[in-house]
Amino acid sequence: MTELVLLRHGESVWNAEHRYQGQQGTGLSALGRQQAKQAAEYLQSFEFDAIVASDLQRVTETLQPYLDSQDHLEVRVDRRWREIDVGTWGGRMIADVAAEEPDVVEAFARGEDVARGGGETFRQLRARVWEAAQDITRSGVRRVLVVTHGGPIRVAAASALGLPAGDEMVLDPPGNCSLTTLRLDGLTSYNVPTGMDR
Repeated sequence: MTELVLLRHGESVWNAEHRYQGQQGTGLSALGRQQAKQAAEYLQSFEFDAIVASDLQRVTETLQPYLDSQDHLEVRVDRRWREIDVGTWGGRMIADVAAEEPDVVEAFARGEDVARGGGETFRQLRARVWEAAQDITRSGVRRVLVVTHGGPIRVAAASALGLPAGDEMVLDPPGNCSLTTLRLDGLTSYNVPTGMDR
């Protein structure tokens, strides 16, 4: 069965500034670039048959050090691995949103599946990510590196564990440049550090 090795992007400028990103956002911070280099070194011990990645800048910048170290695999970009769409919250300070829209923030904190900023719900995210994961598995490859975001990793792990829709939030957010390994029938590892916090 196909193994998906999910790598979360390195710290972005907006991560460091405590801003919502969603499908917007910036490239990597200085720390994020260092994390990406360390992740590239860590990934040298793996053999991948394919690489799939989100098209967002913070992912392409995270993947580049690994691509610079090998020359046999091309990247297949798949927009279904993008972060959850947080609509109008993208780019806004997390603290400002909490102050201006406390009811929505509190509903989300209680586990309600709300479309933050008019964007996507976690159910919508889960449906598109699981479809993308199934497509990879149907391709028949053995091990695939998927470079993506925290939301898609969380929902893919929840699906692999058989958690009901809406229970994704019981999983801690994956750290920047952490690895999560799964098969469609189960989770192998979650949130494994690849760099300084190993």
